[in-house]
This record gives sequence, C-alpha cells and structure tokens, in this order.
Amino acid sequence: MDKTSFNNLTRGIIRENPTFVMLLGMCPTLGVTTSAVNGLGMGIATLFVLILSNIAISAVKSLIPDMVRIPCYIVIIASFVTVVDLLMAAYLPALHARLGIFIPLIVVNCIILGRAEAFASKNNIIQSIYDAVGMGIGFTLSLTLLGTVREMLGSGSFFGWSFVGEEADTLLLFIMPPGAFLALAGLIMLFNKFIKGEK
Repeated sequence: MDKTSFNNLTRGIIRENPTFVMLLGMCPTLGVTTSAVNGLGMGIATLFVLILSNIAISAVKSLIPDMVRIPCYIVIIASFVTVVDLLMAAYLPALHARLGIFIPLIVVNCIILGRAEAFASKNNIIQSIYDAVGMGIGFTLSLTLLGTVREMLGSGSFFGWSFVGEEADTLLLFIMPPGAFLALAGLIMLFNKFIKGEK
C-alpha cells in the first residue's frame, strides 16, 4: 500500500473522523446510539453503503452529465440503501426494528453524499474504496463508542450484558435524547484533545 492509499484509508478514522471531527451524520449518531449494538449495526450498514456507492460512482463518473450528478448519486446511494434495508429486515429483524427509520435515512446521510461528491467523483475506484473504508470505519467506531458510553452509564450494561445488579442506580439520562448530546460532547472533547496531543 502506497502513502496516498494509506492516507486515504486512515484519514476518516482519526484526522477527519466523520463524527468527532467533521460533525457529520448527527441524525443517526444521536438517534440510534442508545446501545453499543445499535451503534455498531448502524455503522456497519453505513459502511456497506459507503463502500458500494463510492465504487459505483467512481466507475460511472465520466458517464454522468454535470447538471444531474447529485440526483444520479442519490439514486445510486438509494439503491444500495434498499439492499441493506431488505437484508437487515430478512436476517436481523430485531436490529432492523430498533434502527427503524434511520436505515432509509442513510440515503441522505451527508457522509455518503459528501464522499461521493468530494472524493469518488474525482478519483479512481481503488482510492475510492480506501476512502470509503476509512470513513466507514471511523463512523462505525464513533457510533459504537458513543453507544457503549450511553449504554454503560444509562443501563449499566455492555452489548446487552448487565454488569450491575437489578437494584443498582444508573444514569437514565444517558439513554434519553439529552444524554446523547452530553455523551457526544464529552467524547468530541476527549477525541480532539487526543488529536491535538498527537500533533
């Protein structure tokens, strides 16, 4: 792997993390991360769509007229989101029910459309795959981390496994919408402090 490929792969995980640095995709980030499983499921679904849409858009970019490129990108992305939605409904019905409307909303997730416009439409397929994998992993890790923090503080569990007794007091605020904002703000602060420390 050359330096350009490595940079394209790692950029989305740390330096340009979609959630903690670029603050993209806030709707699913705040809406579904009540547990680590939900965050991981949403992240993997987004990663799948991101990789396939980047490949498709990079492959057909020269065939799409400039005037209609955004509608064409949305049609391509919507096709892959439909595949993900149907697969999850068939094989992971419980997770599909928990994620609900947020799965179809992947179509308008600014991470996917942004990578299509900013990267896949200007680069070759291989580099577009690296970019999609990096951004997708960064998004998946951030959603899983946020879901883990909220689940541990709000429910006293980790991936559904309870580590406190039934009578133990937990901070229910963290599995409610205001808790999502508080947990996200804390993680953004820690992540960016870490990034600045690394520089």
